[in-house]
This record gives sequence, structure tokens and C-alpha cells, in this order.
Amino acid sequence: MSIKDNIHFDENVGNQTRFSAWTPMASKSFNKQLFQERVNLIGHWYDLWTDKQRKQFLHSILMRSSRSQLKFVQDWFTEECPVTNLDFTTVIPRVLSLYIFSFLNVHDLCVAAQVSWHWKFLSEQDCLWMPKCTKFGWFLPYSPADNEYGAWKRHYISCACSLDYLTPREAAETYGTLNEPKEGKEELKEKLQEKWLRKMLRDRLSLQKKELLKTRPPWMSGAWRSAVNSKLSLTQSMSLTDQASMQAALWLIKGKDTSSDKALTSWLLKEDNHTPSFTLALEKKLVERSIDSLPKRYNVSGCNTYTSTTTKQCSSLLGLTATMGSSGPVHLVLISSHILAYEVILNSVKPSVIPVVYDYNGMTLESLIFCVEKALDGRTAQSIGVVADGNSQHLHLLQSVQIDSQNVLSPNIREFWEKLSSCVVSDKAGGHVDLFVPFAASDAGMKVLENLSRLAGIMFCSPTGIATGSYQHILSEWLMEPERREFPPYLYFTEVKLQAWCRLASVMEEALHMVRKQMKLYLSDLKRNVSGRIIGQFMFDTMAMVKVQTNKDVAEALTEALMELVKEKRDNKLQADVGDKRSRFAQEILKSERQYVQVLEIIRDIYAVPLKSALSSNRAILSISNVQIIFSDVLNILQINKQLLTELMERLQEWGPAQCLGDVFMKFVSKLKIYTNFFNNYTVILKTIDKCREAMPTFRAFLKRHDHTVVTKMMSLQELLLFPSSRFEEYLNLLYALRLHTPPDHPDRNDLNTIITEMKQYKDFILRVKSALEKDTELTHLQQTIQGCPNLIEANRHLIYKQDVALLKCADEEISASLRIFEHISDLSLFLFNDALVISRRHISYTPFKHVPSTSYQFMASVSLPRLLLEDIPDTKYVKNAFVLQGPKRRWICATLTDEEKVTWLSACQSAIHASIERR
Repeated sequence: MSIKDNIHFDENVGNQTRFSAWTPMASKSFNKQLFQERVNLIGHWYDLWTDKQRKQFLHSILMRSSRSQLKFVQDWFTEECPVTNLDFTTVIPRVLSLYIFSFLNVHDLCVAAQVSWHWKFLSEQDCLWMPKCTKFGWFLPYSPADNEYGAWKRHYISCACSLDYLTPREAAETYGTLNEPKEGKEELKEKLQEKWLRKMLRDRLSLQKKELLKTRPPWMSGAWRSAVNSKLSLTQSMSLTDQASMQAALWLIKGKDTSSDKALTSWLLKEDNHTPSFTLALEKKLVERSIDSLPKRYNVSGCNTYTSTTTKQCSSLLGLTATMGSSGPVHLVLISSHILAYEVILNSVKPSVIPVVYDYNGMTLESLIFCVEKALDGRTAQSIGVVADGNSQHLHLLQSVQIDSQNVLSPNIREFWEKLSSCVVSDKAGGHVDLFVPFAASDAGMKVLENLSRLAGIMFCSPTGIATGSYQHILSEWLMEPERREFPPYLYFTEVKLQAWCRLASVMEEALHMVRKQMKLYLSDLKRNVSGRIIGQFMFDTMAMVKVQTNKDVAEALTEALMELVKEKRDNKLQADVGDKRSRFAQEILKSERQYVQVLEIIRDIYAVPLKSALSSNRAILSISNVQIIFSDVLNILQINKQLLTELMERLQEWGPAQCLGDVFMKFVSKLKIYTNFFNNYTVILKTIDKCREAMPTFRAFLKRHDHTVVTKMMSLQELLLFPSSRFEEYLNLLYALRLHTPPDHPDRNDLNTIITEMKQYKDFILRVKSALEKDTELTHLQQTIQGCPNLIEANRHLIYKQDVALLKCADEEISASLRIFEHISDLSLFLFNDALVISRRHISYTPFKHVPSTSYQFMASVSLPRLLLEDIPDTKYVKNAFVLQGPKRRWICATLTDEEKVTWLSACQSAIHASIERR
């Protein structure tokens, strides 16, 4: 019925309406029909409304209703949801019952225990009483048995009934440790269990030693037994056929009398009880073909090339450098020493890839290109990967070189990328350069990639960075050509090892720091004679060839099937939906913020709350001043981040294309003063923890009880306090990516620009604080290391490079330069600072029964950089890698061990001299 019809109808009935201008009262049928239509219309609208709008509508309707109508609603609910006298603890799961009981106080729990036996059992569970005890600092002095309950309730009652006071000494004697010795049968049982475990371990070790002796090759000596065992442990999962073929190959390399096929056949059958799937002639043929096809490999510094065709070289196999190249496409990867735990990622490089580890501190672009060209040895690489530190806007290639959108086209950096791209095949041949920093997650990073691709004429690939934490962005999606079939990280590295390194890089770095410090000299020699590399290459080639020859049809079928599968599932990542990417990054921001707040809550719940509770229970573990110093700043940070998390969750619940996040972070940025207080007091916090741990046994026992447990994510208190320092790097990367996928006309664009600027400035502040602390620590260590050295600790001074050289003396400088003979008279160490060069004499002494020597330094002289002159000495038949250092009063003739070290040292020294002259 239209509006016009309604008006005509009202005129006919004499305008007999009530409460509604459109509801006819004279005709009940029309009235009922019109009412039903309006109910259906409102119901249709109700279905289209959001949850918030529905709640507002119900609230409005109920507020308009009279008391009788509200009573009708109440009766309807009572009829539909009847309340019965049923014990809810017997119906719902026990975990829900315990959760409900956890909200009761101590008095109510004791009252609930009198209701029934079932309620008594529930109300006396340890999970209910343990938080109430620890809240007051009352810790149970033993661990309850598995089937024991009520221990924490009894402990609470005993502590509440005996309000005793203990002096700090008495408290330390009583509560200093939880590892109290047990008496009687329990102690005897633990001793027997420990004795049984030790016996089991001894038996397994003896059995393992016997198995290793059985599989030990007869040509290896006992001196290299540990190195061989480490290699053999990797081959335990090989098939018996592969082990037999590997051992036969080693016999051929050693030069045994292999003309007797009978002896070798009997040995193979002894190792493999099954019938071999190939004959001895085929085995020998495969091995000989593998030896002939062994490619040339280059070590990390591009040193001399060795072959493995003579018996003498094979006998010293573990001392050779596996410098062999591949007959297939060549891939090269540059690994910066500034990367966390770079030794681990170097170990994960595939055998077919040439790794080049370069020194981040002191090396220049010219010396880096020199290392790349020497590693390739005139060949052209199919691809080059660059694994260096950085973020979505900057690539920290070297200490003095940071590549970003502002300087990517500067002359020196442009020349570097042109030379590097000349070492890669053309774009038509599939050449590309992979940068392991998330440039594809920001506008500035995309600009860098576009400029580099246009400059070099080849494709530059980069991860999109849709992941947070350590180096997880490497394993995210990559911006690359659609026809690329292989994931770039797995082109250079073994998948399992790379994933482990991405997750545990920071933890590995802590362990490797001490290893480098203790094994520095030994590892520097070992780097030039990489042990076992040729064994790994030979094992890889031999296993692959045997499997391909014996299962050729299967291998071809699998290859074709995988290629078709990849073609079907390949999607063009360059044409991803922009709106979808923006939603994914918003979800990643919320996910990472939730994880970060969980870490801060661990600090509060596991450490701060029990220590504060102990203060009010006359059993204090730390004083109130120490608790405030350690936790006050972190708890303030937790408050502002919880508020940020709440606002992010509310925004993402109603997420849409027009939704904004910039205003949320604007509120957060206005409160960064709390973070500033934390970073300014960070050193004091750690020193306070160390001081209290050494001086207070109760605090030491407290940390021992909570550190490295499941609830603390297997981390200590000091490790948990590291998270705020790395959080702003994650904020920047995620905000860069969010801005990249936000249209220019979006209302959130301006706020994101402002936020990113503020975050970048604050991140620079954190880096300045960290850098100043590291420089002071390094200078203090050098001051203690160099004997007789003048004061090194000055403002704005930092170490650039350290180089070990040999001090030479020329017998006669009047003869021709090409005929001069130099004598090695002593060893020196050159410490290059940004304003001076410190020259020290290096003394190396060996201790009996130890591989690693001890090194001491004696100060000789220091030269100001503006007054230092460098002179190169060309290589002759009598001297190599030599140069001259000329000071105001003295002259030193030095030589490095390799030409790479010389090029790196001269370029670093020249750059430092020019910089010091410009500062003047």
C-alpha cells in the first residue's frame, strides 16, 4: 500500500487513527497486515545492522518499554533459561570450576571447603593457594609430589598463624635455596636413580665409541679423530649403499691397492649385509668420475687454489682449502662480519655456492670488489647475494658506507654497484642480485631497488618483510620476477640451518663472542686452511651421482612433476592486492605488539610482583629501593604498551579499507619519555641486578628458581630486559610497510609520515646510546690490553680497524727496488682509530698441551693521522704485500700475510686520513 493510498484510506474512515498517522483503526485486517509488514521491515533492517547498532537498538527499545513489558521480557527469559538447583562443579569441566574458585579470597575458599567433599577437594588445590602464598612472599620449601594436594594451603595457614620475624641472616639460612637434601627412602631412591643414569650413559658412550671405531677409515690418524667423528655423525642417516660408496671413494683417494677387486668387494659386503644394487666396476667408475668432476672452490678470502689429484695432497686433506669451482652456474654470496653469528650462516652455505666473508669494520668498497673479483677468478656469477645488516630503508654494507635512497646514486656507490653487476650474467640470461634486507617493505627501499635495477641493468630482489623478530624477514615473501622458480634464501643456504639461524641469531652471537675471543689466533690460521671442506664436497657429489644413476627414471619423473606443480601454483607476487597487503601488515603489527606485551607481563608477574609481595611479608628478598630501580621503568613501559595494544585490537575488530592506525601511534609517540628514562637507566639496572645477585643469597636463589623456565620462555631477567631496545626497529619496519601499501590520498598517510619520522629519530637516539657504550667498553679493553699505552679514552674516539703485520728491515736501500731483500725482525699490531694510529709490538707465546697461544701487546708509538704518510711497495721476488708507514720521526716497513689484507688496510687507512684532514 503506497503513501497516497494510505491518505485516501484515512479520509474514507474519517481519520480514525490512534498513536500512528498510518495505522487504520477501523479495519483490523489492514491494521494487522500493516503491522506485520513493519515488523518484517524492522527485522530486515536488524539483520543488516552491526553488533554495536543492534545493542543500541535493544537498549533504546528497553528504555522505552514500560514496567509490564519489562516484566514480560523477564518472564520469557525465566521460561527459556530455567534455573535449577544443580551443583555446577559436577557438570562443567574441572578446569572451569577451578577458574571460578580462583576469584574467591582465602575466607571464601575455606567456607567453600565445608559445602561437600567434592568442593573440599577443589578448594584445596595447589593451583588456587600457590598464587595467594607467593603474593605475600611465602614460598614452599619443597616440591610437592604428583598426587599430593593441600600443601600450599597448609603452608599458608602455618605462615598466617605464626607471624614470626626473621633477620636477613636467618632468612638467608632458611629460604636461601630450594634444593634441600631429602632424608630416608626418598634420598636413597634419588641416589639409586642417579647411579642408574650414570651407568646407562657410560654404556651408551662405550657403545658409541665402538661403533665409531668400526666406521673409522683405515687411512686416517688418531690426531684427527674428533674432526672425522663430527663428519661421520652427519652421515648416520645415509643408506648403507651410500656409506659403502663413500668409503670406497676414500680408499681410491688414499691410493690403496685397489687393483684387487676381491679385497674391496669383500670389504663392501662386510659393511653392507644386503646385496649391492650396483657392481664394483660401476662403483669405481662413479667414484673416478666424481673425482674428475670435482669443481674448483674458493674459500672465504679467495686464497690459493689446491687440487686433489696426488697422494701427498690427499694425505693432508684436512689441512687443505677446498677451493674448487662448479661446472654448473656459479652463485656467490657476500656475508658481512657485522651479521649476528655470521659463522653459523657461513656454515649453512650450500657446497655449490662461493661464500665471501668480508670485514665490516675498516673495509672499503674498493677492497670489497677486489675480494669478489678474486673469488670469481674471471668467471661470471649467475647471481650474487648480499647478507648484511640493515632495515627497510638502509643497507649497512660497511662501517663507513650506508646505502639508502639519498646516496644510492653518489659516484663512489654507483661505481661499486656497476662493478658488482659486471660480475653477474645479463638480465636475459637470468642474472640477479639478492639483497637480504627488507627494502620491499617501504617507499624508500623500493626507490633504492628501482635505482639499482636501472643502474645495473639486472633484477635486484628483496624480501617484503611481513614478519618480525630477529632476521625472520628473510623467510618472508620476496619481491622478484614471476618466472623465478627458486626461493632466493634457499638458493644460497641450506633450509634447516638458515631457519635455525634466523630464530636464534642473537643467542648464538653471545656464545660465539666468547669463542672468538678465546680462539681468535687459532681460528685465523684455520680460516686459511679450512679442514674437511673437500670431504663435504666429495660426499655431496658422490651421493647425488649414485642416487641419480640408480634411480634415474624416478628422478626424472619427480623433476617433471615438481616443475608442473610449481607452474600451476606460481602466483605473481608483484601484482598482489594492495588492500590485502595493508590488512596483513596491520595484523602483523597487532600480533607483534601482543607478543611484546606478553614479555613485559612476564617481567611483572614472575619477577616484580613476588619481590614486592615479599617486602610486605617481613621476608624481603630485595629492598624497596632496589626493586624500584630495577622494575619501575619497565612497569611504566608496560602500561603504555598495554594501552597501545587495546587500541589496536579495537581498530582491527572493525577493520576496513578506510580504517587508520596513525592516530593510535601518535598517542603512543607522545609518551616516549618513559622509554627515554629506561634507556638512560639501563646500565644502572643491570649493575643493580648483578650487585644484588652477588650480595644477597635470597635474590640469587630467587633468580635461579625463575630464570630459564617455561613461564619465562627459557630466558633470564637480563634477556627479557633486552626487548625494549629492539622493539623500535620492528615498529619502523612495520610502519614503513604499512605506509608503502597505503594510498597517497588515504587519511592515514600524513599521520604515518609523522609517526615514522618520530620513530626514526628515537631509534637513532637508541643507537647513539648503544654506540657510545660499546665504544667506551672497547677503548677500556684496549687500554688494558696494550701495555704501556697512553690514555685512549677520549670523547668521539673509536676504533676503525686492527691489522696484524710483520715488521721488515731492508739490508741495503741503495740498490734497485726490485732487488731489495727484506728481513722479518718482529711482529706488530696496528690499531687504526679515527684520529690516530697506535703501533704496538705483538708477542705470541704457546702454553704446553694447548693449541691456542696467548698474545700480549707492548706499546711502541702513536702517530696522528694528518701527519701519517702511506707508501706502497710493489711486489717483487723477495717481498710481497709490503707498504711503508712514515711518521714525523720514524719509518716502519710492514707486510701483511695476504694481498686482501693489504688492500683492505691501505684503503681503510687512506679513508681515515682523508676524514681526519677534512675535520680539521
